[in-house]
Amino acid sequence: MRYLALFAIVFGINLLPAFGPPTWAVLVFTRLHWHLNPIALVLLGAVAAMGGRYLLARGARHFKGRMPGRMKDNLEDARTLIERKRVGAIALFALFVVSPLPSAQLFLAAGLLDLPLGLLTLAFFLGRLVSYSIYVSVATLADKQLGNVLGQIFGSPWAIALQVGLLVAVCLLPLVNWRRFLDRTTKP
Repeated sequence: MRYLALFAIVFGINLLPAFGPPTWAVLVFTRLHWHLNPIALVLLGAVAAMGGRYLLARGARHFKGRMPGRMKDNLEDARTLIERKRVGAIALFALFVVSPLPSAQLFLAAGLLDLPLGLLTLAFFLGRLVSYSIYVSVATLADKQLGNVLGQIFGSPWAIALQVGLLVAVCLLPLVNWRRFLDRTTKP
């Protein structure tokens, strides 16, 4: 029953576009208080996070259809700019694997830009398997000393400012005239 509850919590948190607690913190908390199997905890957490983020991106993609034509054009130009260079595609993939940034905004942007969600979600899943394993392992070793650290992370002004800043960036994404950057990359 606790595993099902954990799955639902992590899945729900990963549907949030901002201000949800980091999944690793939820996994660490449940490891310390519910004493769940660490391997099952990591696998369940990664699958639930992957599912939630994928649906978040799909929702953003659906929302894009309701935007004015000019915003859609700007998003299409941004996508072309990313996909034009092989380095951009590799960097994007790497960003989803190891990004220290909150992933909600990455998935919102990926959905709005019509990027390949399957590939990016797989990259996210693989990266989370590694990072969640590290966090849960460290939590298991440091069992009683992490409580105060987690409380400070959730409400830190820097964490809140980062979330707000990334949300503003995602909101500005369709407003930028990306074509001018495309024009610069095509000129000799």
